[in-house]
Amino acid sequence: MKTLHHYHKVGLLKPCKVTEAGYRIYGIKELERLQQILFYRELDFSLKDIIKALDDESNRVEILKQQYKLLSERSERMDSILKTLEESIIFAEKGENMEQSKMFKGLNKEEWKEVLAEQKKYLSNEYEFEMDTESIDANALNEISVESERFMGFLANALKDGWKPNDERLKNELERHMDFLNTHNMPTNPKELVETASFFIEDDFHRDMLESQQTGLSYYFYTAAEMYALKNNK
Repeated sequence: MKTLHHYHKVGLLKPCKVTEAGYRIYGIKELERLQQILFYRELDFSLKDIIKALDDESNRVEILKQQYKLLSERSERMDSILKTLEESIIFAEKGENMEQSKMFKGLNKEEWKEVLAEQKKYLSNEYEFEMDTESIDANALNEISVESERFMGFLANALKDGWKPNDERLKNELERHMDFLNTHNMPTNPKELVETASFFIEDDFHRDMLESQQTGLSYYFYTAAEMYALKNNK
């Protein structure tokens, strides 16, 4: 096959024997190496990078474990992207706009950097705050994105249904949301939640984002957070 011939030519996969007629013979070790090569190709490794990876890792088990981890991560991400794509199609067919938080599920680090570029520039220009997008944890951001979507969706529905800002159900939701933030390295107490909600009202970028989801949402969030904080004296 042309592919095997090319692999042989570049020194990636050498046959264990070449017959007098020029046929290349591959034994079990060569087939195991070919399997590893095909896995790396599935991960979009260049042939040069595959050679380096195989030269650095002589242990087949360790190579397979590494490839399993990489392919599992890709599979999870692809599942997330396919779900987002499916939802995008549904919204497009209905002629409706998809919520921004739903658009970016399952992004990797580079994609998150691109998504956050506008916000980074805005914060730098308006507040002289430099957002660190080089040390992004994509998995953490994906989890936070899903939680933010769920939390704001809950508040938007509560506002539509006419719940009062001091409704016990809202109190429980605020506590649940803070618990999530505290367990994801984003320490938050009631006072800090009020400060966040206040910022969302005062800042054009964030206020417009919430108001585009539901008119009055930014103010509803602030009122609910403030009433909760006053009740808990924190």
